[in-house]
Amino acid sequence: MSTKAYIFDLDGTLFDSMGVWLDIDVAFLKKRGIVTPEDFADKISAMTFHEAAVYTIKRFGLPDSAESIMQEWNSMAAFAFENTVQMKTYAKEYLTELRKCGVKLAIATSLNPELYKPALRNHGIYDWFDVICDAIEVGCGKSRPDIFILTARKLGVSPCECIVFEDIIAAIKSAKSAGMMVYGVYDKSSADDWEQIKRIADSVITDFRNAPLPK
Repeated sequence: MSTKAYIFDLDGTLFDSMGVWLDIDVAFLKKRGIVTPEDFADKISAMTFHEAAVYTIKRFGLPDSAESIMQEWNSMAAFAFENTVQMKTYAKEYLTELRKCGVKLAIATSLNPELYKPALRNHGIYDWFDVICDAIEVGCGKSRPDIFILTARKLGVSPCECIVFEDIIAAIKSAKSAGMMVYGVYDKSSADDWEQIKRIADSVITDFRNAPLPK
């Protein structure tokens, strides 16, 4: 079956933004006298904002509410996503070529709209996508395939007609379990998982220069 739709993650896939979250993790926990554990970023990488906040409260025994933590994270990230976060190498050029081919484009992201909308508009690509699905709408993180299944449904295509681009192992596994072809995208934040990503994904790319185009 031919590919009719291309679905993209944002954090660490289209956007070179994972460093923003690593800095936020360190600053947020340091403010509370906590040294950031090495596994913390990996643990929350596929979670929704709310899931990550609840996990953080439970892991560190924080008195904060999930809502106050999410607000703090959003405030810390807002400026970077609106002004300084850059797209991955050749990402915009690749999207341009896909648009010329007439295929459907979609975003499936764990980011909140308050962050991804300004970033997409800043790079002039907000209206390039036929569908944008986020974890808030779905109600769960990417450790489950729900967001990918919903995205395909909204696009009006079968999961097996989709190619997904992701940088996180949990999300790659979920997209594959939904019956989609998955390309692993290299990001330095998940470099330790790269060998495993190469084994799990259908294919991998280090940047979008070598990403597949419709035949």
